[in-house]
Amino acid sequence: MNALLEWLPLAIFFAVFKAFGIYPATAALMVACVALLVAHRWRTGKVKPMHAVTAVTALVLGSATLAFRDARFIEWKPTVLLGIAAIAFLASARFARRPLARRLLESAFTEALEVEPRLWRWINGLWAAWFALLAAANLYVAGHYSAAVWVDFKVFGLSIATFLFLIPQVLWLASRAKPALAAGGSSPG
Repeated sequence: MNALLEWLPLAIFFAVFKAFGIYPATAALMVACVALLVAHRWRTGKVKPMHAVTAVTALVLGSATLAFRDARFIEWKPTVLLGIAAIAFLASARFARRPLARRLLESAFTEALEVEPRLWRWINGLWAAWFALLAAANLYVAGHYSAAVWVDFKVFGLSIATFLFLIPQVLWLASRAKPALAAGGSSPG
């Protein structure tokens, strides 16, 4: 259910764009991002930082898009968010106890992962570079293609590319998973 809610603003943006165009889609995205933020806060009592950053970015760039009737502002939203993500991954390697990539990927496993800290830093650097590359790709597509092509790239291209980037990492990490101890406290023999 949570995963569905996370993708809802993107799905709403896409559907409204296909039916009515970029300006109604922008307004719908703004409402959907704020609604997601409020719904998560209501359900959990907490504000997810990524929801807050996304909602603020959508509101600022969406408002500029609607006020100036210029779609370039909303087209910059993925670049801004991906750039923030790249910076967050880089900063986590320097200032956090565990790099952001480690926190993100370890949370997907119930077993402990046997990965050296230097490898986690390397993976974290890959994620930072990946997000920077996607940010640049978004700017390129937004600047060189129609809004319809950009919307398809934003909705499908960025999502599929990130999924394909993630698969080899998850498979490699699964091979590094340490089996959980048996109920009696000893490992299987």
